[in-house]
Amino acid sequence: MTDLQEPIVQRFSSTTLPTTHGDFEMTVYRGPNGEEHLAIYIGLPQAVNQGEDQRLPLVRIHSACFTSEVLGSLKCDCREQLNYALKAITAEGCGLVIYLFQEGRGIGLGAKVQAYALQERGLDTVDANTELGFEEDARTYEAAISILKDFGLNRLRLLTNNPDKIEALTATGDFEVQRESIEVGLNSINH
Repeated sequence: MTDLQEPIVQRFSSTTLPTTHGDFEMTVYRGPNGEEHLAIYIGLPQAVNQGEDQRLPLVRIHSACFTSEVLGSLKCDCREQLNYALKAITAEGCGLVIYLFQEGRGIGLGAKVQAYALQERGLDTVDANTELGFEEDARTYEAAISILKDFGLNRLRLLTNNPDKIEALTATGDFEVQRESIEVGLNSINH
């Protein structure tokens, strides 16, 4: 079990964020070294004390992807996954996207571009990352755990295909997680 008694990140600033998907609340969390992560949410904290008969809040833990979300890269499906999560949360009227700034599966933008170049030579994402000397996935989820605890969410539906995210939450012993898969963004380039 991971012991996260002290928060890894702390609330820094909050505002209302009107989007094409609906009106959200947004809170910036800041870590001890100045790193920032976002909580983008609707209907919280009202859902925290949900009864057994109510649906658990929908949560997406999402890692930043500059190339897809800003530049429209077709090499991954991150933009589509983020949009899907925001739409689903809006439709339910309750949920949270935790947006972690850990580009390229945690290796950073520069190394991600190097991995992209290796992918052009036939390697997949995992092989490209290991070829560069990185782990298959260098992301960590301590900040997400800290944010979930700040919201008082210990029972949730996690919108993910990544078993590492589920393991990170359940390994703490603090969360009950139901998984909801997300199947979007497949194209001829990222296939």
